[in-house]
Amino acid sequence: MALVYQPMMQLSGILFSLLGWVLSCLTTYLPQWKNLNLELNELEIWTMGLWQACVVQEEGGMQCKDFDSFLALPPELRISRILMFFSNGSGLLGLLLSGFGLDCLKIGGRQQEQKKRLLLFGGMLVWISGITAIVPVSWVAHSTVQEFWDENIPDIVPRWDFGEALFVGWLAGFCLVLGGSLLNCTICSTEVHPSSVHYTVAEQQDQCQRLETETRP
Repeated sequence: MALVYQPMMQLSGILFSLLGWVLSCLTTYLPQWKNLNLELNELEIWTMGLWQACVVQEEGGMQCKDFDSFLALPPELRISRILMFFSNGSGLLGLLLSGFGLDCLKIGGRQQEQKKRLLLFGGMLVWISGITAIVPVSWVAHSTVQEFWDENIPDIVPRWDFGEALFVGWLAGFCLVLGGSLLNCTICSTEVHPSSVHYTVAEQQDQCQRLETETRP
């Protein structure tokens, strides 16, 4: 049964990893990390991402402005840029290495040990990519919650809320972690070769014959 399920687990791991990597790249460039609704003007919705701030107007569409300075950003946004870049890069490298290590790929069929190492290393990179995607999204969400319930800020001051990009980032991290775990699980599964089974049966038969000869009077 392990021989049947192993290619399916590898294919599922690659598909989840690819989906997570695409969502991670999308999260990096989406401007909806934070949303701000103005009670005085309900027709405008302000959004903030890692690269730009936008205002969505009901009649005028969306207008965005890039951030002028990287150092002027809040700490969570600066670190989030670096972590999301690392997540996208490690996820892409993990996908490439895992692809060359798949059993269904005929390239390098005689070098099974090297293919297993590529699959293991690629799965670990994908798993790390998922963690580094979850960390910045959760950090921005935590800082948003702290600012939202800060009692030192007057009630008349608008508060930032969760944006759609945070939920996309959580989904991306979950898919990457799941994909990397599936790829690593295929390495841990052991295969039983027919030659070893025949050898074990023959050895047991020899032992039985020896016991019979020793017990005979």
